[in-house]
Amino acid sequence: MNILDLDRAVIVALGSNLGTSEDLLEAALLRLAAEGLPILARSGWWRSAAWPDPTQPAYRNGVAIVETNRDPAAVMETLLAIEAALGRRRTTRNAPRTLDLDLIAYGRTILDNPDLTLPHPRAHERRFVMGPLAEIAPAWVHPVLGETAEVLARTARVGMDAARV
Repeated sequence: MNILDLDRAVIVALGSNLGTSEDLLEAALLRLAAEGLPILARSGWWRSAAWPDPTQPAYRNGVAIVETNRDPAAVMETLLAIEAALGRRRTTRNAPRTLDLDLIAYGRTILDNPDLTLPHPRAHERRFVMGPLAEIAPAWVHPVLGETAEVLARTARVGMDAARV
């Protein structure tokens, strides 16, 4: 895939607020490539208060565009396996986590089933996702909303404190 072909971009958001976050995120990027999801572009790391509970440790977040021929469900399975391999233990919703990998978009695919919704249903509301995405692909257009990553980064209302580290 040509990195400029944003209509085919497979976008993965990365986040961590436990342990040595940036080291875990870098390890996740290496693991993505090792698991057959080579990275075509990646943002820098961003910092934001935990959401929805800002008393939890602050997050480091970023975004990567990966290349794959796998279907979206297989990509999601790979992301979950990487999370587990790097110490993610799922407890309660929005609990602090060593690693969080979200499939934000898979090209122009629109999917809504119990196991996977694409594009990610809340990513456009989160500056800690849209800011890093706008850093590497400002012209990416949300498949449902028709807005660019650049516009969505400016209008996001969750994680408004998000800023590049």
